[in-house]
Amino acid sequence: MSKIACVMTDMFEDVEYTQPVDAFSTQGHQVTTIEWEAGKQVKGKQGQTTVTIDKSIDDVQPQDFDALFIPGGFSPDQLRGDEKFVKFAKHFMDEKKPVFAICHGPQLLITAKTLEGRTATGFKSIAVDMEYAGVNFKDQEVVVCGDQLVTSRQPDDIPAFNNEAAKLLSQ
Repeated sequence: MSKIACVMTDMFEDVEYTQPVDAFSTQGHQVTTIEWEAGKQVKGKQGQTTVTIDKSIDDVQPQDFDALFIPGGFSPDQLRGDEKFVKFAKHFMDEKKPVFAICHGPQLLITAKTLEGRTATGFKSIAVDMEYAGVNFKDQEVVVCGDQLVTSRQPDDIPAFNNEAAKLLSQ
């Protein structure tokens, strides 16, 4: 099964992490959480979820993973300020590995300059940012671009997001 890198920090959207990770785990995939500090506990913005980080960004290589998962909330905006996370995400897009980004998750991909010419979605407040980045933005619950990128807008879209991510991982 697939090894999935999940980049995140404090203020992630709780269910946009927990529900996809539960789905990935149920399907037999291994999810590794990555932040600045291994062992650190990060908290969801709703205060419902605390996650202990598995690995530091300094201790991982994108080549060691089959796919990338970026949950939403304020986490992606914080991560995109660090070139290490930007380069990490860029690797997956450049190498055509599966990337799953929900809500504000595409912000990291915008900073990596990897969305131009692609069709995707995200939370309504980043729609203009995505359009300026050259995205063919669709206001839909889930958008699949090629056989690589799965994006969704918000927590209500998680079932469709999980379904499309599962299809991509089973290829």
